[in-house]
Amino acid sequence: MAFRGVLCWIVLVTLITDCRYCCLADELIANAAYIGTPGKGILAADESTGTIGKRLSSINVENVESNRRALRELLFCTPGALQYLSGVILFEETLYQSTASGKPFVEVLKEGGVLPGIKVDKGTVELAGTNGETTTQGLDGLGARCAKYYEAGARFAKWRAVLKIGPNEPSQLAINENANGLARYAVICQENGLVPIVEPEILVDGAHDIEKCADVTERVLAAVYKALNDHHVLLEGTLLKPNMVTPGSEAPKVAPEVIAEYTVRVLQRTMPAAVPAVVFLSGGQSEEEATLNLNAMNKLQTKKPWSLSFSFGRALQQSTLKAWAGKEENIQKAQAAFLTRCKANSEATLGTYKGDATLAEGASESLHVKDYKY
Repeated sequence: MAFRGVLCWIVLVTLITDCRYCCLADELIANAAYIGTPGKGILAADESTGTIGKRLSSINVENVESNRRALRELLFCTPGALQYLSGVILFEETLYQSTASGKPFVEVLKEGGVLPGIKVDKGTVELAGTNGETTTQGLDGLGARCAKYYEAGARFAKWRAVLKIGPNEPSQLAINENANGLARYAVICQENGLVPIVEPEILVDGAHDIEKCADVTERVLAAVYKALNDHHVLLEGTLLKPNMVTPGSEAPKVAPEVIAEYTVRVLQRTMPAAVPAVVFLSGGQSEEEATLNLNAMNKLQTKKPWSLSFSFGRALQQSTLKAWAGKEENIQKAQAAFLTRCKANSEATLGTYKGDATLAEGASESLHVKDYKY
């Protein structure tokens, strides 16, 4: 009788565990699919305190908590903007901030139909045995942090791995190390209810041509998806945030249609159809370049089993920052600039952007920063 009792208890625990896993998987799949809704995209407002300080200093605004909060409120509370967004990535400080009137930002976003996300990596450190290549830190204690962020309202997360193109880079060591780090991060997030955005960014720095970028991007993405499968990550509950395939920052530019062809081909060769969406990073492109390239991809007539969308930071905020300049009287003007960019990128996810958002100050300004760090 005692044995039967223990057996029944084991069966019950197994059933509860299986049920919890199924519910968790369903939530992850639903949230990932929602973020990838055509016509919507992600605002990356996850700049660290130091990085947002650089943005603020460019408009002569002091890097203090009140000014950081004011900028985020300007963005999140722009009338009409949230209809074009499905997610906003937050920095930890921002996750717990509120509007001037006391309404938590998380509630503002949820009421606008936008899922709050959270940056969970701790930045890059040099990878020993390489020529200045890096790996990303932050796995220690990640599970506990993810559980805390979920409780605070976050429903997805972001982790940035950084690789560079050089004479012998990226090395296989750097590719493997970063792929496995992304996979470990992804499974920890999923165990705690957060959809992981997998971001293997290949920096645009250099004079390489688009063929070289395509080759490296293909090798990196292949390694990333091998690692994700090895770690039993639920692909349907993930998103990919890659670089677009472009020539290096010191090489001649090519047309958006060429970038679209190379980028989609790389994805076709490496990215499983199970993943619902690609949310591209802008990688230092100007606001207008990023939008035109995304639009060209969605106009391309070829196999695309995933939605192609955006997760832009600088390429959604540059003209807004210039219009605001930290002045109360400029808020309406700045919000108009932000709304324009959100609408333009929404149209680009559908391949219907007409190139009519180029007039705002800063829209065509290169945003490239060598060896960019958050």
